[in-house]
Amino acid sequence: MLATSRVTSVNELLLMRFMTGIGLGCIMPNAMALAGEYSPYSLRVTLMMVVSCGFTMGAALGGLVSAILIPLFGWQAVFYVGGLLPLFIALLMYCFLPESLQFLALNNKHNRHTDQINITLKRIDSSIQIDNHMRYEVCEAPKKSVPILELFRHSRTTGTLLFWGINFMNLLNLYFLSNWLPTLIKDTGYSTTTAVLAGTLLQVGGVIGTFTLGRLIDRFGFVPVLVTSFLIAVVSIGLIGQLSASLTFLFVAIFIAGFCIVGGQPAVNALAASYYPNALRATGIGWGLGIGRIGSIIGPVLGGQLISQNWTSASLFLAAAVPAFISAMMMLGMREVDQIILKSKPSP
Repeated sequence: MLATSRVTSVNELLLMRFMTGIGLGCIMPNAMALAGEYSPYSLRVTLMMVVSCGFTMGAALGGLVSAILIPLFGWQAVFYVGGLLPLFIALLMYCFLPESLQFLALNNKHNRHTDQINITLKRIDSSIQIDNHMRYEVCEAPKKSVPILELFRHSRTTGTLLFWGINFMNLLNLYFLSNWLPTLIKDTGYSTTTAVLAGTLLQVGGVIGTFTLGRLIDRFGFVPVLVTSFLIAVVSIGLIGQLSASLTFLFVAIFIAGFCIVGGQPAVNALAASYYPNALRATGIGWGLGIGRIGSIIGPVLGGQLISQNWTSASLFLAAAVPAFISAMMMLGMREVDQIILKSKPSP
């Protein structure tokens, strides 16, 4: 990211952005996997979704910071700040972020990680009695690598494919709405300010949806909550193109769509983190998000193609409701996965 500020050609810019994307793309799966491991079961989904929500909030804040920095210091300032902040965060992580206990226990040859495990356990519960002769075991065989094929073994094929499909459809929808909603609202006759507020309201709905859906999932499970959420999204997205005459009802529909679609994506990530075993958790989330990113590319491009063919706003939003319906149907197919997650719940 720091090197991006020094590029002198489009090809150099593309290369630097590609390399930056590799680094950024690794963060979310590992962050959620670690958050899931250290969260109490009763709050696990909520806390993983809060971590995931940081991505959305950071993206919104990044746009605001860029709007302030560029007029004052030029476009390079965005990449200076964007590069230095991760270095600072990395330093804090190195000093204070605990390593996965599962990972340490699985790789504890010659007791080289015992002291680190002891310190972390004491931070969790200072009353626990621990000494240097303590031995740690986990119900999992150590692996040198976790290939993608592991996602399709031990009856995980159906769950993995459905999870990929839901990620693809939901991110296609999310990025279509994020990219084209302000433009389409403006094209219906509203001011630029109103169009920007509409786009902001979509993200606000997503943040509130993340916290609300997390608590509901902790109580009722993934499938009932997400199927209901995606079906509500079908109606709200379809109504966006029909309510242009009433700004109040239009904003309500946009908020609900953001609540269900933007807020639903962290829940989908948390579903993968709950479904896959510890050794596969980051890989499972990462591949799901990777497949979803294909949808995030197709969504805005497809929207642009439909707009170029003179589709009306009403027709565009009706079409955008289709991926949400497909996501709901795929979630119904995840009922067995939901039962596996519920059976793994520890006894009180």
